[in-house]
Amino acid sequence: MTKEQSADSVVGCPAGPPSDSPDFGTETVTSHHFGEEGAKLTYGSYLRLEQLLSAQVLESDPPAHDELLFITIHQVYELWFKQLLHEVDAATQAMFEGRLWWAKHLLKRVAVIEDVLVRQIAVLETMTPQDFLVFRELLSPASGFQSAQFRELEFASGAKDPTYIKRFRGLTQVEQDRLARRLEAPSLWDGFVHAVAQSGLDAGTEEELRASLVAVARDRDKYGDLWELAEVLLDHDEAAAMWRARHVTMVERQIGTKSGTGGSTGAPYLRSRLGLHYFPLLWEIRSSL
Repeated sequence: MTKEQSADSVVGCPAGPPSDSPDFGTETVTSHHFGEEGAKLTYGSYLRLEQLLSAQVLESDPPAHDELLFITIHQVYELWFKQLLHEVDAATQAMFEGRLWWAKHLLKRVAVIEDVLVRQIAVLETMTPQDFLVFRELLSPASGFQSAQFRELEFASGAKDPTYIKRFRGLTQVEQDRLARRLEAPSLWDGFVHAVAQSGLDAGTEEELRASLVAVARDRDKYGDLWELAEVLLDHDEAAAMWRARHVTMVERQIGTKSGTGGSTGAPYLRSRLGLHYFPLLWEIRSSL
C-alpha cells in the first residue's frame, strides 16, 4: 500500500454529505476501513498459505495419524532456525559496528525463541513410541542430523566444525556451500571479541582476552555494556544447551538406544554433544571471580 493509499483509507472519506445537500434520511456515503483499498493483498497470499499448507507430504500409506504432527514439528523448527540465523547474523554485524545495544536486543530475542524450541518438544512427546514406529522405517535414510540450518546456527555462534560437511550424507550442494561460507564468515564470538578490543581492552591472544573479560566482570560500572553483552551471549549458549539436553531425553523416550534413521548411533551421539559450549571462555572466567 502506498502512502497515498494509506492516507486515503484514513482521511479520504467525508464525515457526511455536504451541508447544502438534501437529507434523504439514508446513508449516501460508503465508509472504508483500513486495508480495503489499494493492492489486493490478503492474509493467505501474504503468508503464502497455499504453498505452506501443501508442504506436509506424508510417506505413509495409508496415512499414519501422527506423521502429520512429526512433519509439522520439524518444519516449524526449520522456520525458527531461519529466524534465529537472521537474528544472529544481525547481532554479529551490530557488534562489529559498535551498536552493542542493538546486539543485546537481538540476542534477547534469540533466547526467547530458543525457549519456544525447548518447550515445543513436549508437543512431539505426545506421540507414543508405538505410533512413531508405524512410520519411522519409512523415514530412512533421512535424519535430523542433515539439518543444514541447525549446523549453520552452531557455526554462526562460534562452534565451527569443518568435518561436518563431509561427514554427513544427504546435504545438497547448496547446503554444503552455505556451510562452507559459514566456516569463513565472522561468528557471534568474533563480533564480541571485536567489541572487547574496540573498548580499549587487550584481545589479541586468548590469555589477553581472558584477563580482559575478568576485568570486565570485576568493573561492571566501567564496562557495563560489555558485561551485559556477555550475559546475553551466555543466555543463548545456555538455551542451546537446554535444547540439546531436552532433545536427547525425548529421543531416548521415543526410541531408546536404537540407531538413528540416518545411521547415527542415535541418543549416544546426542549425549556426546551435551558438553558443547559456544563461548567456553565466558564460562571459564567464572572460576576467576
